[in-house]
Amino acid sequence: MAKIKKGDLVEVIAGPKQERGGDRGKQGHVIEVLAEQDRVIVEGINYVTKHVRVGQSQRGAKTGGIETHEAPIHISNVAVVDPKSKKPTRVGFETKTVTKNGVKKQVRVRIAKKSGEEL
Repeated sequence: MAKIKKGDLVEVIAGPKQERGGDRGKQGHVIEVLAEQDRVIVEGINYVTKHVRVGQSQRGAKTGGIETHEAPIHISNVAVVDPKSKKPTRVGFETKTVTKNGVKKQVRVRIAKKSGEEL
């Protein structure tokens, strides 16, 4: 089970501070997890400008120019936000017994280490 998943609210914990033009301290939701590269794409974090060659669509509209979008950030530079305190926390796992249709089943759930809340 992964510690950071798509849709999680995370905070950037490394890099330059916001007053120096960086993203440290900003929070955003995970758009995509690139597991094989150990990277995540976070909404509103690590914007880069990309120059795209000018072309034409089927209707004749011009495409291309300068676009900005989120670039991947290493997974070690972000931390999951605790739902209770809204501060970064580590992720732990607990086994929980769930009864479904009269059948008991052991399920692993992610918890925030600071508050013990389920993520």
